[in-house]
Amino acid sequence: MNINVAINKTYIPYLNKSQQTQIFFGGSASGKSFFICQKIVLDCIQGVNWMCCRNVAKTMRNSVYNQVVKTIYEMGLNNYFKINKSDMVITCLLNGCQILFTGLDDVEKVKSITPAKGVLERIFVEEATEIKEDAYMQLTKRLRGISANNKYIVMAFNPILKSHWIYKRFFGKWEDNKDSYEDRDLCILKTTYKDNDMLTDEDKYRLENETDPYYYNVYSLGNWGALGHIIFKNWKVENLSEMIPSFDNIYCGMDFGYSSDPNALIKIHIDKKQKRIYVFDEWYQAGMTDDELVRVSKEMFGQSYVTCDSADPKTIDYLALHNVNAIPAVKGADSINRGIRWLQGYEIIIHTECQNFKNEIEQYHWQEDKYGNAMAKAADENNHLIDALRYATEQLQMEVKIMAAKRL
Repeated sequence: MNINVAINKTYIPYLNKSQQTQIFFGGSASGKSFFICQKIVLDCIQGVNWMCCRNVAKTMRNSVYNQVVKTIYEMGLNNYFKINKSDMVITCLLNGCQILFTGLDDVEKVKSITPAKGVLERIFVEEATEIKEDAYMQLTKRLRGISANNKYIVMAFNPILKSHWIYKRFFGKWEDNKDSYEDRDLCILKTTYKDNDMLTDEDKYRLENETDPYYYNVYSLGNWGALGHIIFKNWKVENLSEMIPSFDNIYCGMDFGYSSDPNALIKIHIDKKQKRIYVFDEWYQAGMTDDELVRVSKEMFGQSYVTCDSADPKTIDYLALHNVNAIPAVKGADSINRGIRWLQGYEIIIHTECQNFKNEIEQYHWQEDKYGNAMAKAADENNHLIDALRYATEQLQMEVKIMAAKRL
């Protein structure tokens, strides 16, 4: 068998670690998730069953599942695997071992997931900061049964905030001036873009020239962050499944992706009387063609109007030409801060399946001056769904502005 694999040298010593919890964290574009996918494929060829998880099931296909499939093809091993796209199950034809994929929306359902042959031996949790500690504990109980292989959980993530349960549980002996830690049960590796030999100069330039202190610290340097100037504190997460069929005051918004940025689509219900915004559906994907965007828009919005980023009139015209009721946002002077102030006047309730929106809102913050003071300007990064929400509610913002002008 000819395996074509180039592994970043920083990760090679971690191909055969045996600790029951293995953590790979650090900055963006460090290659950590790519390495773990390589390891998963190599392990499966050698007779190991893996399960790959994210907090929300619908985020799996466009993230770790696609990466594992891509890795199989890049290694030239596609003839040795059966890839079931509909069920997201990958089976090695040499030994019957499998790579399974699931969301942790309902952790109880994970108990019933089992490979066709042997026992589940290893679990990968992508974007592990999304999951709750209870979910992690449930996953540890899934690694049971007789096996000749070491059993463990691998977690990968950007470090986000020191208040997170992962930091409190696993980083008690971590030293910030070092890049790794190991004991009998725990293995931690911190990496940044500097450890990724496969990055382009453009990728490196973007990370090296990040101007926001928080994003530079977390996503460029890979350090655990601390946010003092959070914009939104008026939100919570709930399972809205039973409420969604009754939602009738629907507003939709769309922010377009450019190069590596995602297209961000959002669908909300607004209860004006109770001053509540229910975020109940989202789509978040980079690299979409215009035709893919049309298809997703039709499925998500139907005949509802969707207010889009007016900076891309060609895409709006294309959507409209293909029977998507897309209209441009008005924006105008101070539209970002005006939208933020309006949204701060509502309670924002986020459906458990809208993981990407939750990720954005919990980190959305004001920029700081050189003294660490908050400026009246929001950080313009990781805010695609936030922008889509502002566009979706623009009509209501305008109504408030018009009413205020009439009272003068």
